[in-house]
Amino acid sequence: MNFFNLLQSLDELLYEVMSWLVFYPITLWRTLVHPLKMMDYSDVEQGDVADQQYTDTLSPPLFLLLSLILVHAAEIALVGNDAVITSKVGLAAFVSNNTDLIILRIVSFSLFPVMLATRMVRAQKLQVNRDTLRAPFYSQCYVAAVLAMMLGGAVILVKLAHDWSVLAGGALALFGLLWFGFLQTAWFNQHLKCGRLRAFGHASRAMVESLVAMFVLSSLFR
Repeated sequence: MNFFNLLQSLDELLYEVMSWLVFYPITLWRTLVHPLKMMDYSDVEQGDVADQQYTDTLSPPLFLLLSLILVHAAEIALVGNDAVITSKVGLAAFVSNNTDLIILRIVSFSLFPVMLATRMVRAQKLQVNRDTLRAPFYSQCYVAAVLAMMLGGAVILVKLAHDWSVLAGGALALFGLLWFGFLQTAWFNQHLKCGRLRAFGHASRAMVESLVAMFVLSSLFR
């Protein structure tokens, strides 16, 4: 790569990163106000060619990643580094800095999209493969990002260790899970054309599986 190609690559990288300042708030607002529409929007975008996808928003996985980074930055500013970084017990020894911890959290919160997407594909009687799983996984990343912000905010409030903040943290976590569960019931109801009770069953099963997997993963690093 010659010098001019390097400059062009840096130019494109700078534009891409700075564009996040515009498209992240837009994506967050749309997901907060119309979460189901954003999930449908992602499904439609998956049908476009690669360079025409998500031209007016952030891609769902990138939105999830940036949301986790923002929550992590807020945690460092308000309560300091997580104990996992300083712990050398078990698998926590592999988490030696904030970058490692962010990667761990990305994996943890990505369990929600992959578990829910897998349940949807199976409920549709389709074979689970890379093609059938992609669209539901991407659409789930939008709402999983908001859930990650709520649960991350709840953890920060609890770590502040004030009576009011602990109560507020618990309330925020409960609200986030209820909000997420309501959306998942509506999502399964919409895509499976089934009754709300059956949709609730699919959503509940996938959420429980996600929470159990997340708990098991986090316990390995404590």
